[in-house]
Amino acid sequence: MSLINIIDKDFDVNENLSKNQLREVLVDAFAYMIDNDFPKLIQILYKADVDQYKLKELLENTEGRSSAEVIADAYIARQQAKIETWKKYSK
Repeated sequence: MSLINIIDKDFDVNENLSKNQLREVLVDAFAYMIDNDFPKLIQILYKADVDQYKLKELLENTEGRSSAEVIADAYIARQQAKIETWKKYSK
């Protein structure tokens, strides 16, 4: 399972995106949700099992990046961690 496959479950993303393009799509999507659909943002982060306390700390202590960038990076990191766990235990 790839990162794109996992993220495609929450977002309709093109499977040919580079990692940087994927991040930009997610930053834009999270920025939109912050402003227009906060319940959906919470639902996606909960479903992805992004640690709310770690995310809160990141949002409070990260300078030079928007909230959407911090959230997108945390979301991507969590999805990558899931992939590593699956790889580790699927052997």
